[in-house]
This record gives sequence, C-alpha cells and structure tokens, in this order.
Amino acid sequence: MRRVLPVILSAALICVGAAVPASAAVVRVTSLSALQTALNSAAPGDRIELADGSYTASSAIAIKKSGTSSAPITVTAANVGKAEIKGSAGFSFAGGLHDVVLQGFTLRHGGGGLSVPGDAHHLRITRNSVQLSGVRDWVTVAGNDVEVDRNTFQNRSTEGVFLQITGPGSEIAQRTRVHHNYFYNHTFAGSNGGESIRLGYSHKQSKSAHAVIELNLFEKANGDPEAISVKSSDNVVRYNTIRDSTGYIVLRHGNRNLVDGNVLLGSGIRFHGNDHKVVNNYVQNTGDRAIVFGTGSEADSGPTSTGHDRPDRVTVAFNTLIGTGQVVDNDGGAFLPKDCVFANNIVRGTAQTRLIDIAAGSTVRYEGNIVFGATAGISGGYRNVDPKLVVDAAGLSRLSAGSPAIDTAVGSYPYVTTDFDPHARAGALDVGADEFGGTVARKPLTKADVGPSAA
Repeated sequence: MRRVLPVILSAALICVGAAVPASAAVVRVTSLSALQTALNSAAPGDRIELADGSYTASSAIAIKKSGTSSAPITVTAANVGKAEIKGSAGFSFAGGLHDVVLQGFTLRHGGGGLSVPGDAHHLRITRNSVQLSGVRDWVTVAGNDVEVDRNTFQNRSTEGVFLQITGPGSEIAQRTRVHHNYFYNHTFAGSNGGESIRLGYSHKQSKSAHAVIELNLFEKANGDPEAISVKSSDNVVRYNTIRDSTGYIVLRHGNRNLVDGNVLLGSGIRFHGNDHKVVNNYVQNTGDRAIVFGTGSEADSGPTSTGHDRPDRVTVAFNTLIGTGQVVDNDGGAFLPKDCVFANNIVRGTAQTRLIDIAAGSTVRYEGNIVFGATAGISGGYRNVDPKLVVDAAGLSRLSAGSPAIDTAVGSYPYVTTDFDPHARAGALDVGADEFGGTVARKPLTKADVGPSAA
C-alpha cells in the first residue's frame, strides 16, 4: 500500500474506465490543515474531498502535485457548493502543475485571485462559485489547455475582470476552453476595466490563442461596454447568451476570430481588426446598435498598439438583427471599414431614420439582405420585404412558412454550414440566423443550463 489514508476506495469509483493506478485513493478531510497534508502527498488518480463547512484560510492552499492525462488529481468539495473558503487566501497552483481538477468550492476569500501559471497546463476549474473581495482579477489563466466550466462568477462592483486569459511574457495561453459558466451582476460604474471575460491583451493581439468561449450565460454584465473582450487572434466565440446587459461581444484587437450562433438580448457585437467572421447570430436590441462596425484610430494596429484598428475584410453574414433605432451602425473614428461584407442578414426595425448607418467612404459589399420596417440606409444589396418572422415559445423570432428569406441567400459562404440552433444548412440557404425547419430549436440559455449544478 502506498500510504495510510483516512479512506481508500477502489479506483473504479474514482474514474470509471480510466487507467488510474491501483493505489489511487479517495481522501476525505475535515480541516484546511488536513487538506494541505493530503495535497502534499497526492498521487495520480487521487480524489481529495473537503467536508461541508466554512473554512478560513490565512495562507494559500497550495496544490503542488500533478496527475496524468488518464489519472488526474481531483481536489473537490465533498458536495458541490457546500465547502466555503473565506479569509485572506485561497487555492494556488504551483508552476509546472498539470492534470489537476479543482471542483465544487464556494470561494469567498480575499488576498488574491485564482491563477494558473504560464508553465502549468491541462488544469480544469469546474463547478465553483466565485465571489472574491478586494481582488482585481478573480481567475487568471496563463497556462495552456485549461478548461473553465460550470462555474458562477457573481456580484462585483469594483474594477477588474471575472476571468482573464493571458499567458507568460509576450505569449498567449493556448487552447483555453470556457463553457457553461454563469457571469452575473457586474456593476462597476467606470468606463473601462470591468469585463466579464478578457481574452488577451492589446500587446498580444497578433498572437493566436485558439480559445473557445461557448455556451456561457451573461446577465447584468454592466461593468464595461465589453462583456467578452477579445484581444488576440484565431478564437471562437459561439452559442453564448447575453441578456439584460450593457456589455457586448467585442473583437477589440486581433484577427481571424469567429463569432457564431450567439443569442444576444439587449446586447450586440462590435469589431475591430481583420478577417473576422460574424455569422448566425441572433441579436434583439430594443434600442439600436445590434452590430457595430468599428472604425479606427489607425489603419492597422502594430503588435503593441492600444489604438482602435480599422476593420478590414470582415464578413457579417446570416445574422438576424432586430431593433428600433439604427440597428447596424459604426463608431466615429477616422479610419473606416475596408473591404468588408454584409450579406444575407435580416435587419428589422421601426426607426424613422435608416436602419443601416455605415459612414460614407466605408467599403462594404452588401448582398442578399432583407431590410424591413424603415429606410434601409444602403443603396443596394437588399430587398425591402417583410421577412415574416414568428415568435417561438422561447421568445425568438424565426422564419415562418412562406417567408421570402427561405432559399434566397446569395453568394458563396462555404463555411456557413449550420444555423444558430445549430441546424444543418443545405442546398439553397435561407437568409438570417434561422434555417427554416429542422428538429432542433435553440433556446436562450438560463441559469439551469450553466453554473455548478448544470449537467
């Protein structure tokens, strides 16, 4: 036997089907000192459980031992949400750590946020409730291949972000996956610095992060105009829901990002940078500015620039955009959008002014759009017809039978293979985010779909 432990169970109870060592153990502890002792001697496949209760930490709870890809070390609350960590410190990850899962804790401490070092990798932060005090950035990911899922980040009124993805030195963390989290009630009243997620930094904008931000719910994300702030390249932001928030999905810096299939209710999408694709999004904003073509303070940002880069070669296609004011708009910078495409979108509004208001001198190619309810604001590339949308049980406006959007998309967009449900698109494509018919019906995410209790 490897060592004497309070409880030893068969490996099959730890991870069914995984090749965990025969000596892997479940260790149940009832104090922070016992938790630290167990962490200090942890081995691959071990599961260390902290009993229900409230624990006050005066020094870091240090996780220093690594698991393996087939036998990670799991550090968990015995019951999700019922082990609270308060006091002046919380968990810390050692440099070089890998294959560790941190799960199920209620984190209510001060002193510092939870940080994944740049040389750590393959860590998972899951099913925790995070509400820290006196901490600027609550969770920071600098290492590669980190998964952040099914957590709640809630209730802050101070400057700083819930989750930031960075990297060591001038590099960017690779392949971060952020999914099924609940970001709630950020009320910082400043003009900048209160994002829910910051993906990169301006000085890392040219770095390819290959992150995926998907299936998260944002409510009352009001700490910054940017709920999801992307400042790196080659990322995917898809299938998220933002409601009751002033924060947008913003491609602030970087290139070749994909924004696909998000449901934004009262929010919107703004972009700078080059070669992005903004497709299949459903944006319903009772005001205006569902889509904002950013303008620039410079034509092309240098690698360390903090200015606003002119958008070049950005495609905005197959979105459903519903509002009352100027539904599609741009910022007021001097460097105007260049060689962009606005195609096969449904734009519906009731404004007395034009629904699409892109500055003269911008080079945007319009084709296949349906604009209805007010003056289009563009000279061509659209039909002014009723798209015949009907509201479904989830409150989303979809195509009805006989809609002029069905099978009438134009142009070649081979990367648009699904709609926002997602439902496969085939043959002649439909205009807007919804492909008529199919058996899958997208619903906006709710609290039941995300956070520590989510499936």
